[in-house]
Order: sequence, then structure tokens, then C-alpha cells
Amino acid sequence: MEGKQFKLRTRILFFVLACLLIVFSYTLYDLQIVHGAEYLAQSSRKIATIESVPAARGEILDRYGRVLVSNKTIYQVQLNESLLGADRDKTILALTEICKQENVAWTDTLPVSMNTPFVYTLADATSTAQNRFSSFLKVMGWTDEETQAAGLLNQISTEGANTSSLPAVSADSVIAKMREKFGVDESLTDARARTLVGILYELALRSKEITWSDYIFASDVDISLITQVKEEGLTGVQIEATSVRQYHTQAAAHILGRVAQMDKDEWAVYMNQGYSMNETVGKEGVEKAFESYLHGVEGSRDIETNTGGKVVSETYINDPGPGDNVTLTLDIRLQETVETALAKYVPTLPDAQGAAVAVVNVKDGGVLALASYPTFDLANFSTSYNDIKDAPNNPLYNRATQGIYAPGSTFKMVTAVGALEENIITPADKILDTGIYTFYKDYQPMCWIYRQYHRTHGYQNVTQAITNSCNVFFYDVGRRLGIEKLEDYARLFGLGEPTGIEIPESTGVVAGPEYTESIGQRWNDGSTLAAAIGQENNQFTPLQLASYVATLVNGGDHWSVHLLSSVKSSDFSQLIYRDEGKVLDTVEIKPVNLNAVKMGMLEVTQSGSVSGYFKNLGIKVGAKTGSAQVSSASTSNAVFVCFAPYDDPEIAMAIVVEKGGSGSELGAVAADILSYYFNAKQTLESVQTEGSLLR
Repeated sequence: MEGKQFKLRTRILFFVLACLLIVFSYTLYDLQIVHGAEYLAQSSRKIATIESVPAARGEILDRYGRVLVSNKTIYQVQLNESLLGADRDKTILALTEICKQENVAWTDTLPVSMNTPFVYTLADATSTAQNRFSSFLKVMGWTDEETQAAGLLNQISTEGANTSSLPAVSADSVIAKMREKFGVDESLTDARARTLVGILYELALRSKEITWSDYIFASDVDISLITQVKEEGLTGVQIEATSVRQYHTQAAAHILGRVAQMDKDEWAVYMNQGYSMNETVGKEGVEKAFESYLHGVEGSRDIETNTGGKVVSETYINDPGPGDNVTLTLDIRLQETVETALAKYVPTLPDAQGAAVAVVNVKDGGVLALASYPTFDLANFSTSYNDIKDAPNNPLYNRATQGIYAPGSTFKMVTAVGALEENIITPADKILDTGIYTFYKDYQPMCWIYRQYHRTHGYQNVTQAITNSCNVFFYDVGRRLGIEKLEDYARLFGLGEPTGIEIPESTGVVAGPEYTESIGQRWNDGSTLAAAIGQENNQFTPLQLASYVATLVNGGDHWSVHLLSSVKSSDFSQLIYRDEGKVLDTVEIKPVNLNAVKMGMLEVTQSGSVSGYFKNLGIKVGAKTGSAQVSSASTSNAVFVCFAPYDDPEIAMAIVVEKGGSGSELGAVAADILSYYFNAKQTLESVQTEGSLLR
């Protein structure tokens, strides 16, 4: 009995094995014979694409060859949506888990909180992110009513508006609708769905052409994350090496500017210059001004990937060509000294809101330093943009080239030169300061010393009037010179005119009947008197004031102000361009007249209110202080201009502090800057003699 059962079981086993062998043989036959060629073709199928290869931008250096901006290679994680396929959501979530393990943040600009209950975070979003979100809602089919309500939420959160009357649209409903639109698995938790939706939102912004900028999932990632991504074999996830800007100084942010991927408006400009639409371009500062030099030539490569998205071959068609190197007239150590001086001094003034300093080369118009306070750090611009944008006193505003301020008494040298050259006065002529200027019956302004101390300066020649800042003297010569001549001389000195600098600037305003009438006001006799002492509608940038002083003390050559010194090839082997400077105008000033004006400025630092700051400097300095009332503000703007050395001027400087009070208070700042400049100059001359490298 047992033998029969054993034989039966044996037969059944052989039958099962025979069936399995038949199935296996058939499957093998189907794979190798029937569909072998097809499957072989699929396994070896390659997808060929031609990609552009970004070119490294040229370096930016200061006048002594110190590198200010260079490049560094970083690795970025990118998503190729066309390769994500059916496992899109699984791949993306796996990638986010790796990022969490490595403590790496990814790009998600969807203005909705990451956790439930979902709330809008528009108040923390940039204006660009807000605009993209609004456009996305429209593209996704939201009604105008819903879109409008979503757009109001930022205002609601900051102003506490009553939301009861608004259409019912919540962040929860936005996420729910996006889950539906993107086909997100309903079984996912709200938190994981929000993570996924945020990334799909970024991809949709590109696929719907709401933005042209590439979606960089994560930037500047380390080797640990790269290794994990490679080990996971995540289809559609690519690691790309790219070149980004590296800053070697925290100073000169307003001068250097930044780079970023071009937008649609910029593409309209660059498309005819051989650019690709996703290229990085200069956005501000010298990065933008010298884009044509700094920008390299893109290369191209042929990339082959298999069906799993893995790169199997890479062939360069054209190698990228790096950009040219730009050397500026700037002395970065002087720039850093200027910014440090402002950061040290301005906060000590209770009403001060901002400040600027411009330092130019008297002999060629090159900018040596150009500082605006408060400022920011370019290296942290992208990550700290909201903080910078919302910071008090607008750090993004370049006061040195775009802020316009009444010059006050620093304008009096214009009036003096005009009166001397037009033979209204001679250097020896004296005018009696009676405290009140009584030429006009209906307008009788006072000298500052009479208003404050009820005394006068007595008889003053032009040198003394500059030193003592005697208003009555300049009222009289300004009236006799006339507003037309006064305007002409101001413009010859570059006031109210473009300086020539390569970055954006304001042209300022020269006071006169034409401008006054253009703003609906009336010019009268008293207006000329006010204009002669730097009031009325006179408003100039700190850079214009520095250029004006440089023009004065070099004998009348008004040089175009410039930041560009030279351009060299990427390997520094070839000089491509050198800026030799250009004289825009010439003010004819007789030596005797120039000497009289300069002597007045010298006495300001020798015996005037700022003399204490300059007595131990080791060089002679000419200067002029000024203050200008700002509408109804209780504290005046402080203005200070100077030049040095007195006998053979090299540099001219202008300092403006908004609501800084008296210009004499700025002597300490000027002295610190001049002390560094001339001490550093001696060191540099020694270094150059010894042939050492600068750092």
C-alpha cells in the first residue's frame, strides 16, 4: 500500500517538474527567439540629446590685481521631468528622504506651509514668488474670484483685515486642488503630499512657461548626498557640475552687483547676441555693466542616456570659452576701510538714516572707493533677500550714485570760481558781512553766524569767505554773477550732469528758473541767493560732489568718472581694452583764482572746526563742510568734501550722511579714510619695489 502511494507521489512530482520545464523552455524560446531582437533593441536603446555647456564668467579684480569675484564649481541636483516616468512620485519622495537625512534643503517656493493646518506664507515670499503663484492659479483654472482672494491673503495677514466677506478659498483647498491636478496618490499623508506638491509645482512653473529659469532642486550638495542618489539609481534625477560666483570680499556690494538666470525681458535683449535663454547674466553693478566682457561663450555636448535615464556617453561638440577678466579702478582695501568707517560712525548719530562716500582719482576720474550705508553681503543675497529687502533704511539703495542731496555750503566753491573768472570779484576784494543781507526789501536772509550767535564775520575776501562759510559774501557775489552764469559753472563742474560711471546713477538737479517752473514753482530774486549757497533746488549725488572737487583742484579738467581700468583675456595673456579716461569739459580757472579758492579750503582743516581731525595726519588737506535742511526734518543732512595732498592733489572725496547734522562732524570719517589711503600708498610703493604679490 505504501509503495503504491510513493509511486503516485513520484509521478505527480515528475509531472509538475515536466510542466515547469515546458513553461521555462517556452519562455526562454519567446525571449531569445521570438522577441529576442526586439528586447535586445530595447535594452540597448539610447536617447541622444544636445545640451549647452555653460561658460565660466571672467574674474573681477581691483586696481592692484586683488581678486574680488571669481568662480567655483559646485554640484546641483536637477530633475528631468521627461525621464521621471510612472514612478515620478516615488522617485521624488525618495529624493526628499535622502535630502532630509543629509540635512539638505530643496527648492520649494509654493507659498503654503509645509504642515497642517495649511496656511498661506505669502508674507514671507518674494515678490517674484508671489507673482508666479498668482500666474499658476490662473493657469490651473482657478476662477478670478478665487485668484483675487488668494492674492489678498498677504494683505490680510499683515493688516488683520476681516476675512468673513471674502470668497471661501483656503490654503487647504489649494493643496487639495493641486493634489487632484497633479494626480497625487490619495493615500499619501497630508505632509508627504504637501512635500510632493511643492516640487511638482516647481516643475509646473517651468512646463507652463510661467518662468524660464531652470529648476535647481538642490544646490551646492556634498559628495555624501551625491553618493546616495547614485546608489538609489533614481531615474530622472541628475547631478550636474556648474560654475557659480565666489566673492572674496564682503565690501562693494553695490558696485560689484550680482548674476542670475535671465528673465523674459532680458531674453528679448540677449537673444540676438548669441545667448541661450537659460544663461546667467549680470543683473546689477559691474556684473551687468561689463556683461559683454565677463560673459563667456557657451559650449555644447552630445549626451546619450539609456531608457533608465543613466548617462552612457558624453561627447563635447564645442568646448565652452571662459569670459574675459575685468580690472576695476577700485582699491578694495580702501573700499573696506570706507565701509568700516561708515558702519562705525553712522550708528552713533541718533537721527542718521543712511550715508555714502565717494572717492575718486583727481588725475583721471577713476573711482577708488564708492560706499553706500547700510549695505549687504553679496554672498548671502539669495538666501537673505527678504531680510535685506525689508531691513530699515533700504540697504539695496545705492546712495553714492543714486541718492541726491542738497550740497549746502560745499557748493560755494562753484559760486566763488564763477565770480572770480567772470571778474565779479578779485581774490583780494572784500565784502562786509553785516549779518543780514539787505539788498532786497522783501527778502533779507541772514548769515549763519548771525542767526546762531548774533555776530558777523566782518570784511571777508573769497578765501576767508570759503573758510568761514560766510553766507552774506556768497549772497552778494551770487546775485552779481546771476543765475544763468551760476548754472553754467555748476554744469561745467559736472553737477546736474551724468558723471560717466558705468553703473546706474541719478543726474541730480542744478537750481534755476527752468527747473523751478517745470515743477510748478516760481523763481524769484531770493531763489538766486539761496542757489548761490547750495540751497534752493540744488541736489547732487555724492559721486558728483567728489567729481566736482576733483575737477576744481586739478585745475579745471572734468574727467569722466569710471570704474573700468582694463580688460584682459581669461588667461591674462592678452590686453583687450584699457580705459585711459576722458575729459568731458574744461573749466578755465586762472592759477591765482584757483589758489585763492584752494587756500580757503586748506584753512578749513588748518584752523576751522575740523582742524583737530587733520593736525596729526602728516599731509595737508583741503576741505569744505556743509549742511542742508531736509524739508520739515529737524536734523539737516551733513555734507563734507575734501582733497589731498594739498600741493599735488591725488584724491577727492565726498561724504553725505542723511540727517547727520553738521558737516564738520564728518571730519573724523574723512581723516580715517585719508590716513589709510596714504599709509597704504607707502606700503604699496614698497611692495611694488620689492616685487611682492598683493593680497
